Amino acid sequence: MSATDVISVEVPDIGDFEDVPIIEIHVGVGDDVAADDPLLTLESDKATMDVPAPFAGTVRELQVSVGDKVSQGTQLLKLEAAGDAEAGDAASAAASDGAPSEATAPEAVASAVDAESESAPPSAGDAGPEARSAPAERASAPTEQQVPGEQQAPAEQQAPAEQQPPAGNGHRGPIYASPAVRRLARELSVDLMRVEGTGRKGRITKQDVEQFVEGGAPATDGRAPAPSGAPAGLDLPPWPTIDFTKFGEVERAERSRIQRISGPSLARNWVMIPHVTHNDEADITELEAWRKRLNSEQDVKVTMVSFLVVASVATLKAFPTFNSSLDGDELVLKHYYNIGFAADTPGGLVVPVIKDADKKGLLEIAAELGALSAKARDGKLGPADMQGSTFTISSLGGIGGTSFTPIVNAPEVAILGVTRSAMKPVWNGSEFQPRLMVPLSLSYDHRVIDGAAAARFVVHLVGVLSDLKRALL
Repeated sequence: MSATDVISVEVPDIGDFEDVPIIEIHVGVGDDVAADDPLLTLESDKATMDVPAPFAGTVRELQVSVGDKVSQGTQLLKLEAAGDAEAGDAASAAASDGAPSEATAPEAVASAVDAESESAPPSAGDAGPEARSAPAERASAPTEQQVPGEQQAPAEQQAPAEQQPPAGNGHRGPIYASPAVRRLARELSVDLMRVEGTGRKGRITKQDVEQFVEGGAPATDGRAPAPSGAPAGLDLPPWPTIDFTKFGEVERAERSRIQRISGPSLARNWVMIPHVTHNDEADITELEAWRKRLNSEQDVKVTMVSFLVVASVATLKAFPTFNSSLDGDELVLKHYYNIGFAADTPGGLVVPVIKDADKKGLLEIAAELGALSAKARDGKLGPADMQGSTFTISSLGGIGGTSFTPIVNAPEVAILGVTRSAMKPVWNGSEFQPRLMVPLSLSYDHRVIDGAAAARFVVHLVGVLSDLKRALL
């Protein structure tokens, strides 16, 4: 074995996260791993993510422990490359790049969805009953995409999985489970320390968790499992259990990974945020004509969402409260404008973010919209592509509808919903004229925004859309 065969594996690009604690190490010295096998799991206050093996090989040295905090570039372990020296050289180049392989793209999308839609609490297997029964203890301090006002003990105060006492007759050592399995266990109120893993090297799979639930095992605190995503302490009745086959033929279909991840946070946002939705219409007759001219004159496709991003930024500057987050009794007023937009993909809904939209022109925004939408459809969005939004737009214009109630994307305080435009007769004071009208639905957090402010915001937005050329100046 030559010296070049042993490569130091570092933390790859994980977005803007720093000092992220290690919550689980999946390998030991002497273990053989394949390319993209999970080496260890990181959990920040926004996301949970696995660090994959950049190449196949044998673990020769562990340089970190559970509970250590790491950042991009931190050395994790030493891996002896499998094969000849050329393979080792290729592995060295991959490790020095510090970038995850293509196979990690779905995990990156899922982690970014966590980051923007949910502050991942400790898993049922990583915390005691007190942490599981009190949302104030298990939710992180208010950051992007989490419920304001919740508090969490610092990461260094949380006991790592290996140090937890065993529960019941299950595990007596560390829990080996992927972030998706841990999240499923939280949704089903399952203590992973009571689940026997049937996967490689005793890893717990989704099937293990589901089989544990189907076997009738009690939840960790003896109570019936709450509906997925329901905050503890609301004294909700048990979720109804029905044998649907009594009434006819049924078929079971799994939700997509993104749906399973985003479901609990959507339920949390709906329950914890007092939503109000204000509906209005904007006259976009001239705007649509201008859009068609632009698309006939240059190659960048300008969509209505491009116009909505520009108009939203102009309106947010006029009403800064809508570009804020609630932090206890204070508002965090943001002086940057990162606009998220809901993108429909085969795997579910994701929200890419256009950063610093106030500093970009219409065509630049249109090009970035197209590029991010393509990455979303291909499952290639990274965590950084879906972090830091201050206001979100959800457009159903390509499908239909007249209005809807979009769910506020915590910790934002407002979200704009848009449906299909339609030609309508509009009275101009002397006669009816055909005008192209687009419905707008603004949902907002009533703890921060009252009805009058929301109405003024939408009226201003309508005015900007009706004369967007002036706003661009």
